[in-house]
Amino acid sequence: MPSLLDIRRRIRSVKNTQQLTKAMKTVSAAKLRRAQERILSARPYAALLKKVLSNLATRIESVSHPLLESRPEKRTLLIVVSADRGLCGAFNSNIIRTAQNFIREHREIELHLSLVGRKSRDFFRRRSVTIHSDFINIFSRLGYGHAKEISERVIDAYTKAEFDAVYLVYNEFKSVIQQRLVVEKLLPFDRGELDQSSTQIDYTYEQPPQELFNRLLPRYVETQIYRALLESAAAEHGARMAAMDTATRNAGEMIELLTLNMNRIRQAAITREIIEVVSGAGAL
Repeated sequence: MPSLLDIRRRIRSVKNTQQLTKAMKTVSAAKLRRAQERILSARPYAALLKKVLSNLATRIESVSHPLLESRPEKRTLLIVVSADRGLCGAFNSNIIRTAQNFIREHREIELHLSLVGRKSRDFFRRRSVTIHSDFINIFSRLGYGHAKEISERVIDAYTKAEFDAVYLVYNEFKSVIQQRLVVEKLLPFDRGELDQSSTQIDYTYEQPPQELFNRLLPRYVETQIYRALLESAAAEHGARMAAMDTATRNAGEMIELLTLNMNRIRQAAITREIIEVVSGAGAL
């Protein structure tokens, strides 16, 4: 049976851990609010850019662009967006599991990985997979430049026919306690998707539609990747906030159990001392 000193040390250690998890929850809550604001700003921009591209496509007799070129999928690039840090519940494990399922489903083709986040990089570099590129430590100061750097490599590789398709897997932010795993096709663009978009607004363009289309299509790739990074960052903060809240409550329950156990041991010790005193007095 542990001594009173051991239990007091355990209680003090759990209290220190509880203070740490409570502080991490507060920090994640503050970061989550900022991340939500950035998402709410990025989503309408991406939707409107898609409408403009659709409108331009209707004005061009024969829409042509390297990013619209469709080829048989023999070489595929999968962009995996994870976190740089842990302590966020099943956030990283769910992403890695989804990526592994994608790899198993496409084992008959040549598959390369572009890893965003330290957790996915550390996991897959110990596996027998081909890593095309990796980007780590970008979520501490996430900006549009990071999405532009990733998209430039992806667009350059696809334009040079190094890959026939590009897929993106990430956690989409739904709420503080809910994230949705998304696996979407980034390249090539679906012509039918552009044609089905709303084109009711009659835009007036100063430059030729084909020229604008060629310039906006790569920008749309950047926007999609940037939105995925923002979604993943917000989902990470939400998952960490929920995980730290659960850890704080578990620490409180453990402190209560340890305190109860300590009081029982103290009571037993006091009772034993009383019995010894009474027994000694009776013997005299």
